[in-house]
Amino acid sequence: MKKIAVIYKSKYGFTKTYAQWISDELKADLLEADKTKPAALQEYDVIVYGGGLYAGGVSGISLITKNFASINSKAIFLFTVGAADVADRQNTDSIRKSLARVLTPEMQEKIKIYHLRGGMDYANMSFMHRTMMGMMMKMLHKKSESELTSEEKSMIETYGQKVDFTDRSTITPLVQAIKAATEAH
Repeated sequence: MKKIAVIYKSKYGFTKTYAQWISDELKADLLEADKTKPAALQEYDVIVYGGGLYAGGVSGISLITKNFASINSKAIFLFTVGAADVADRQNTDSIRKSLARVLTPEMQEKIKIYHLRGGMDYANMSFMHRTMMGMMMKMLHKKSESELTSEEKSMIETYGQKVDFTDRSTITPLVQAIKAATEAH
């Protein structure tokens, strides 16, 4: 069996939850991105990286992008975790557009990308994230009811609360793709 690493960077716990589930399903090593040295990536045949979405970026993605030349012969998977509904094509298109600013065309072709839905815990948000959410709420309140998307309406309704959309069943396509990659390599 191929050696698999599930590496994650999680600020509020949603990405960590998914990483643990994926690691459990695959019987893979679970590693925190901040504690993972680039040289350690060489030990693995399959690298799965998960990071939270913040202001259009994936936290900790530089571990993959900066070391891509030394790991591009491996099977690489990326999962993003954010509060946006990933069943909405507009949201996933927006995430992919943001990723295109950090991932070269070669990386985009090589890395298999998946999107999972996390949540928000306003009580535990950093000052910067609370400020950004406050600014977003002000912008949303300027829109008329008819201009708001269902996602924006949901954000307004849940603002200030803890919302958790994590769902273990949503990792199935990713886990199946990883298993298929371990059999193919």
